[in-house]
Formats: sequence, C-alpha cells, structure tokens
Amino acid sequence: MPKWNDIQGQSFLESDARARAVGLVDEGTFTELAGPFDRFYSPHLETLGEAVEFDDGIVTGVGKIGKTPVFVISQEGRFIGGSVGEVGGAKMVNTIRLATEFHDKLVAEHADLSDEEKPVVVISFETGGVRLHESNAGLLAHAEVMDQLQKARHKVPVITLIGSKVGCFGGMGFVAAATDAIVMSEYGRLGLTGPEVIEQEMGKEEFDSSDRALVFRTTGGRHKYIMGDCNVLVRGKVSDFREALSKLVVLPVSEFEKMRRIGSPELVEKQLKLVALAAEMQPKDARDVWAKAGNADAATLDSKPFDEFVATVKRLEV
Repeated sequence: MPKWNDIQGQSFLESDARARAVGLVDEGTFTELAGPFDRFYSPHLETLGEAVEFDDGIVTGVGKIGKTPVFVISQEGRFIGGSVGEVGGAKMVNTIRLATEFHDKLVAEHADLSDEEKPVVVISFETGGVRLHESNAGLLAHAEVMDQLQKARHKVPVITLIGSKVGCFGGMGFVAAATDAIVMSEYGRLGLTGPEVIEQEMGKEEFDSSDRALVFRTTGGRHKYIMGDCNVLVRGKVSDFREALSKLVVLPVSEFEKMRRIGSPELVEKQLKLVALAAEMQPKDARDVWAKAGNADAATLDSKPFDEFVATVKRLEV
C-alpha cells in the first residue's frame, strides 16, 4: 500500500479500492471492517470452482475527515468487474447500517451535536452491477442496499463517487441514483446498461461501444453534470475527490435533499418532464441535448479544458 501522501497524487481512475478508501479520509484514520484477514468471501464462487478474493472485491471501513466520521465503501473493478454478490452486498448493507446506528447513538448522547460531527457514508463505485454467478443473491443484495439507503435518509448523507475504470452500471446505477449526492470526474461513467451490452443487444449501428468519444458523451462525467445527474464534477486525482468530500461532509443533512435526483413528488415531476423533453426532441446525439441546455458551443464542449468547461457550461433545466 502506498503512503497516504502518495495516494493523494494518484489518479483515481488507476487507484485500487483500498487505496481509494484510505486516501479519501484523513491520514492514519482509516480502519478496515471485514477485511481480507477475516476471509469473508463468496461461497458461490468457490462452489463453481471460480477464484475468490478474501474481501470479495469490496473494501469497507471507517475513518474521519476533520471531525466527521466517514463510513467508506469502495468497490474493486479488477475482481469480476466489481460485480456485487451476497458477501459484497452484505458488506455494503452493514456499513450503511452501522453508520445509521452510530448516528442515532451520537444524537441520543449529544443533543447539541454539530453537522460536521455527524457521520456520512461514502461509496466509491466501480461495478457492472449484479454478479451473474450469484444471480438471485446478487439481485437481493441490490434491494437490501436500497432499503438501507431509505433508512439512512434524513439522518446520514450517502455520497457517491464515480471515477474508476469500470464506471457504475447495472443495478448499481440505480443505487447510485438513490444516494444523496454524486461526485464524478470527467473520466467516470454512469448508466444502467453498459455500452457493450447495448451494442450486443441492439447492434453496432445503434451504439458503437468502440467509439470512446460516443461512450463518454453518453455516460461520462461531463454529460452527467450537464444533465444534473452529477452534483459535483472534479479533476481525476484522489485528492480532487477528497477535496470535494471535505466540502460536502460539513453540510447540514437538509442541504442534501436539494441535491437528490429521486425521492419526492417534485423530483418525480422533474424526471417526467425530462422524459417528455426527450420524446419531443428525439436527440440523435448527446450534443443535441447540450445545445438544448443553451450551450452554443455544444459541438466542442466535450473537448474544452476542464476549468473552462466547469466555468462556462450551461446545465439542463426543466
């Protein structure tokens, strides 16, 4: 494991799950929960004769950013594409549950607790969704994570980070959308169905997954920021995500309600307006939507320098 200072300068895209987990919180504060020495690995993979990881490809633990207790979930895309099975799902569920229970205990003991002293959950997604080897167990894990998110709501903010190689797809795309805030780098990707799956099912003429520019125009961080699916867009180092987190974790819980994408009648109405807009526009490319948002330079928006993009881009409003 690299030293903490070295992790800060690493690319988030290239960093493994454990380095991301350690680097996102203050130096020396991270304690891993259910780590590889505890040997919680998938019994299903072993039965099928597949290789296992003793942490099941997901790192969970707790650390601090300033005064804020931070419960961290970090997925490893190098292990079966970051897919979620029974054990990985249980680690996610119980990390969120622990954070919620810790919140309740703190509030009961300290009525005057400040916002920055209350816990948050941070999920660094790198996943294609359900682990097909585990089928129903993987699907159930997704449902259980969603259930815990609802129990944490109005108590413990859950912040999504997306900037790793695999991106966040499949059922975990739904899970990310249900969290309170999403931070992405321009190299992050978010969606329900991955580009390769779309091409496989619909044909290359519908979606060419080898066209990387098209893939990022459709699922990448810049597009998601314009669409409002991403709350904060950052550069690509671990320190950039950490800096964004440092600003978010001190906010009152009520502020996170304003960042959400789903979860209220008003947000449902907004999503329905977006669906109606898409039906009306029939866009051929994401750039059509960028132009609709008021960007006169839509054709070159994806190639603008990062700082210029963030300073000048117009985001879609309905």
